[in-house]
Amino acid sequence: MSLPETIEAIAIERTGDVEVLEKRKVPFPTHNPNNIVIQVAYGGVNFIDTYYRKGLYPIKSFPQVLGMEASGTVVSLPTDPAVLNDEEFKKRGFKVGSKVAVNFLGVHAEFVSVPWAKVLPLPENVSLLTAAAATLQGLTAVTFLEEAYKVKAGDTVLIYTVAGGLGLLMAQLAKHAGATVIGTTSTEEKAAVARAHGADHVILYPKEDVVARVLELTNGEGVHVVYDGVGKDTFLDNFKLTRRKGTIVSVGNASGAAEPIAPLKLVEKNLALLRPTMANYIYTPEEARYYGEKLFAYISSGTLKINIHKQYPFTTEGARAAHTDLATRGGSTIGKLVYVFGNQSS
Repeated sequence: MSLPETIEAIAIERTGDVEVLEKRKVPFPTHNPNNIVIQVAYGGVNFIDTYYRKGLYPIKSFPQVLGMEASGTVVSLPTDPAVLNDEEFKKRGFKVGSKVAVNFLGVHAEFVSVPWAKVLPLPENVSLLTAAAATLQGLTAVTFLEEAYKVKAGDTVLIYTVAGGLGLLMAQLAKHAGATVIGTTSTEEKAAVARAHGADHVILYPKEDVVARVLELTNGEGVHVVYDGVGKDTFLDNFKLTRRKGTIVSVGNASGAAEPIAPLKLVEKNLALLRPTMANYIYTPEEARYYGEKLFAYISSGTLKINIHKQYPFTTEGARAAHTDLATRGGSTIGKLVYVFGNQSS
């Protein structure tokens, strides 16, 4: 196919609130012999997009195309012989026309050029829509429940905002591992969805004291691990509701970044505290392939069900609405938010 000189993308010229988001023309991605060029079909919307938009995470230059997650079809393969002969590259079986998912900054655009190791082939029974909704949060859930803390049978796990896209995935995986799952959410409607996805107990944080309820449910001991994507508003409570020798995994900053603490605070219960990033669990091509295959196997087998809350148009208004809906704590979103680009062939 002939490729255009310019493409359209969701980009920002400066950091700030949702009004800085715009659909705008940008140059077609510069050719890199190590990269795969993809025509994007769908883009997953994630909290990390809001972090870049607000300036919480650094941006090297503007305009910056946003988006860390997308799906589409391969339109061009690497040309570097070293890549084409790489055994790990060969294992992925890429061809022009292959359905793929991608996890890389700047992919909310009509076409993207991405290092091949960041591109994951999709099984035939995983659609492009499902892949765009599942890749970033799915890889996060799989790696965090395997490496940040290895969830196992008999554990009690607390997952904040359990009815969100990431929370529902974590709940399903924790239940699959044999854990007792406690979640927090804002409404009875969301609580019902969480229970349907593996949560044994759901705490309505606008009405209930989360710390008191967790301690009640665990006979005063606390949980083995807490996955906290809220951040500032909930961080210090985690030290009260985690049991001795437990683990606190700081997953995100939906309410803002947590304040620093002294290492001595961990001494009270011999706690472990992590603030991991999924990117460092899939850093090598081998790790990325291992976890990608594991994620899509869970989806293919039905172990993981992917919930899409809403599909948004690829427009300035659509981008602003998606960021607003995602970041409204206690809002109506249940599951994943997705942009619809062109090329929805499957």
